[in-house]
Amino acid sequence: MINAIDQSGILAISTRLQRLGELLRKDGQQIYKAHGIDFEPKWFPVVYSLHANEVLSVVEIAHEIGYTHPSTISLLKELEAQKLVRSRKDKTDTRKRLISLTEKGQQLVTEMKPVWELITAALTDLTNTSNNIMHAINEVEARFREKSFFERAEEIHRHQSQG
Repeated sequence: MINAIDQSGILAISTRLQRLGELLRKDGQQIYKAHGIDFEPKWFPVVYSLHANEVLSVVEIAHEIGYTHPSTISLLKELEAQKLVRSRKDKTDTRKRLISLTEKGQQLVTEMKPVWELITAALTDLTNTSNNIMHAINEVEARFREKSFFERAEEIHRHQSQG
């Protein structure tokens, strides 16, 4: 059965992407749990970025994962409470906090790597469609960098107002 959101088409793209994200996070959490790993999928971008970069400032993490500064700080607080990350002040700029994985966080990454391979395989199978969503996301993100959604709407509005 099709609902109003599905019927609205492109107008509800943000809602549909959020819905898809929630489905992926829910199943992702089930996959971790099935493999004996206590991990929230929402922590993934921070943990993975620190795994790949070792030490990052809060601002660098926010940039790396594409989240707002407050959202990033909220995730970091959760990860610090779980003792998966630690922070220290930068020696050259005491306003800057440098974040890294703790030993517990590094051990967790080691345990998760085989599960990441499984998740990658399952996601590859799931997205293996004629309209591969990863290709589409890359294309849309590139177009967003050229001109934002807001800028496009304003441009269309200006053209409609003139003609």
